[in-house]
Amino acid sequence: MITMTTPLSDIDLSALESAKVVDARGSACPGPLLEAKKGMGTVQIGQVIEIWSSDPATKNDIGAWSTKVGHAFLGYLPGEGYERVFVRRGK
Repeated sequence: MITMTTPLSDIDLSALESAKVVDARGSACPGPLLEAKKGMGTVQIGQVIEIWSSDPATKNDIGAWSTKVGHAFLGYLPGEGYERVFVRRGK
């Protein structure tokens, strides 16, 4: 199981290469989380997915879900009108 307690810095997040981008902009809770769950199933263990969401609760929801199920919440970056949330698949 891969876990991380401290999110990555903005510079480290900017340098990440995501295996998949899940565009959940315009979707309210729980939509972005459900889309993230679907997206996670399409990447290999150790790969990163990036969730784009305009719902400000998404980063907290994804962080809590990641910890609960054994993925690593890496952090988030602001986009233009949305946030880019990064998670590494742990299992």
